[in-house]
Amino acid sequence: MANRQAQFEALVQAYSADLYRYAVWLCHASDVAEELVQETFMRAWKALDSLHDSKAAKAWLITILRRENARRFQRKRPEHELVDSLDPDQLHNEAGLDQIEDMNMQQALAKLDEAYREPLLLQVLGGYSCEEIGELLGLTAQAVRTRLFRARQKMRLYLTEESADGNIIGMGMGA
Repeated sequence: MANRQAQFEALVQAYSADLYRYAVWLCHASDVAEELVQETFMRAWKALDSLHDSKAAKAWLITILRRENARRFQRKRPEHELVDSLDPDQLHNEAGLDQIEDMNMQQALAKLDEAYREPLLLQVLGGYSCEEIGELLGLTAQAVRTRLFRARQKMRLYLTEESADGNIIGMGMGA
């Protein structure tokens, strides 16, 4: 039991910050992210005996977190704030513009198929390499590179279309 406790504490110490960052990006709310990470570690504790290779711990925890996030959507559909619902006066101040840009980026990401969105988020937010993302998602590194390339192309297209419609002001997307 003491060995199990030490193994679990080592996992929490090593990966809680990474899991939290990824969870915040997934749900856009720090309190929900904290709950997701707690639920992830609770499930990890229950299934700790199924972790046979400590080198796979990070991928294992990310998988648990992704499933917990999916369960969250099964229970309740999130509410999205539409650009049209913003106060027109808010559009003229810098914070309002930032909020619109963030919302447009989120909307563009939401348009991506999960097959493209997931590797992009893992790379941009998690800082994972193509090889690590491949391990997490059960893909080859080349398949990950292809999906990342296509995800960026689609994001540029979505953001350019929205910019042409006048919904984005000063938005850019790097490769």
